[in-house]
Amino acid sequence: MTDADRAVSAPRAQDDLFAHVNGEWLATATIPDDKPSAGAFDELRDGAEEAVRDIILGLGEQADTSDHGAARTEAGQIADLYASFTDTDRIEQLGTAPLTEPLAQVDAVTSAAELLELTARLNRESISGLIGFDSEVDPGNPQRVVLFVGQGGIGLPDEEYYREDSYATIREQYRDHIAASFTLAGLAEPQAQAEAVLGLETEIAALHWDKVRRRDMQQMYNLMTADELAASAPGLDWDRFWAGSQIPAEARTELVVMQPSFLTEVAALLTDARLAQWQSWARWRVISSLASYLPQAFVDEQFAFYGTTLSGTPTLRPRWKRGVDLVEGALGEAVGKLYVEQHFSPKAKERMDELVANLIAAYGESIRNLDWMTEQTKAKALDKLGKFTPKIGYPAKWRDYSDLEIRADDLIGNVRRATAFELDWQLSKIGKPADPDEWLMTPQTVNAYYHPLRNEIVFPAAILQPPFFSEDASDAVNYGGIGAVIGHEIGHGFDDQGSTCDGDGRLIDWWTDEDREAFTARTKALIDQYSALESPQNPGNFVNGDLTIGENIGDLGGLGIAIKAYRLSRGGSASDEDLRAMFVSWATVWRYVARDEHALRRLATDPHSPPVFRCNQVVRNLDEFHRVFDVTESDALWLDPADRVTIW
Repeated sequence: MTDADRAVSAPRAQDDLFAHVNGEWLATATIPDDKPSAGAFDELRDGAEEAVRDIILGLGEQADTSDHGAARTEAGQIADLYASFTDTDRIEQLGTAPLTEPLAQVDAVTSAAELLELTARLNRESISGLIGFDSEVDPGNPQRVVLFVGQGGIGLPDEEYYREDSYATIREQYRDHIAASFTLAGLAEPQAQAEAVLGLETEIAALHWDKVRRRDMQQMYNLMTADELAASAPGLDWDRFWAGSQIPAEARTELVVMQPSFLTEVAALLTDARLAQWQSWARWRVISSLASYLPQAFVDEQFAFYGTTLSGTPTLRPRWKRGVDLVEGALGEAVGKLYVEQHFSPKAKERMDELVANLIAAYGESIRNLDWMTEQTKAKALDKLGKFTPKIGYPAKWRDYSDLEIRADDLIGNVRRATAFELDWQLSKIGKPADPDEWLMTPQTVNAYYHPLRNEIVFPAAILQPPFFSEDASDAVNYGGIGAVIGHEIGHGFDDQGSTCDGDGRLIDWWTDEDREAFTARTKALIDQYSALESPQNPGNFVNGDLTIGENIGDLGGLGIAIKAYRLSRGGSASDEDLRAMFVSWATVWRYVARDEHALRRLATDPHSPPVFRCNQVVRNLDEFHRVFDVTESDALWLDPADRVTIW
């Protein structure tokens, strides 16, 4: 799509609020060659990325030799990890040598059980395997952390890419990408091996739970002992798997199996008779997982498929940006500590505290006034709301990375050690209470989240910037921006997933049957609304209302409750002028353009609706929007009052 294609005269707010507010921006917006999209989130991420780069480069200049190597101060770790990624001369000199050991290990296996053990071991060191494992709060008992295991083994974005006719060309390109990568690695019969990999991944993908089913927390929660798991999936050699994973016996006395049918059924594929095909698959796991850290030919080949073919991005991101990503992933809180010192003010936190308190109060008022919910369920909803834990800016305590070995001359070693370090840290939590001070995002992340098992809402420092939030902006503008984001995250506590957990994070049905039925009817109406929305960028493709329902509930409740909260902050009333400013702020945060390929991929796999609909479809459901903009039946954004959905 060219700039001219996007250049439009701004329509009336009553017909298209998104384009009315963002028309001038849309007419001039360009997508950088190294990106699949551009928008408000991207702008903030660019700024945070540059801030982190400056921090890293500053450390490299300041750190003396004692900070590096064995001493491993955080400054030395950050500087050395970045240096290892940017030392392209050494990367090219090493060539394919970093692949030698793991590929030799794949070649040496003599049975399917041995291959399962090897892939579990390699999974510890950044080489993704057939079965993933991690730790998380136990949904049935949030007072402890348990082991989670689940499906894996595919290289395309989701299982539907292997079965839908619309992705046939992508499958061919994926096969060619595998073959080209095998050729670069000097492997024999690259085309035949690529065919074997694609064939096997297609069979694996057929056993995967789809993304809508994976949203069902009840179905995904299957607590069992290790012995019960072995009995439910007897075709897999679990002793070998546990040996490879290095997960101690005491950490797997009880575990959550997220997709039990996958583990049961995949055993029929993992047989000695098909060992050669599985070895080709394992070789591909090794090469694909490490390609970003190999010579430029591997990097270019990987980007050509995953960047250009799947997302339409023409140019690889500069090396410094990819180096920042690596440091963020391995030493995120070490960097975050420095980011907060330089880029987050106490005044911003104070104002956010007030915003969050008002949003929670507004949710409470809304719940008490709901006409579709019984008093019994209202009491439990209010109890849950009262137990919300807001976290703003940065964690109260920082992670300790002192045991992580980072060397300036060992990029892939750093990557593998950092992955194992992270996994061991995750596994060390098993059997213990969840740490209330733990954050799942770094302060320099431009995002926010709600965690249903911890009942917490988290707003990292980096999102607290214009257009979402500004210390200098009016309250109306801030409530329409970050206020709606806060409301969105609180709303996740009561969406299709969050509503299945109580205030303590337990996966439990705290609703009456009558109330659950009323809630389902409202969510079904919202699902139907969004499922009817056709992508203007990719005609013939529609929003998946079932996949996006949680985020759509969050958006609808977020803006609606932000309006209530703003009124509360003004003594119970708000001028139409201020409300219009809130809607303009809401539309501004969703300004966005994307490449066609990326937009199509997001439509298929992202639980968020396209930004134009996150803006326009939400306001169509709000009476206040119709009133303050005088929207009538002749306007495109008019929605009959009987069809407007109000949940919270």
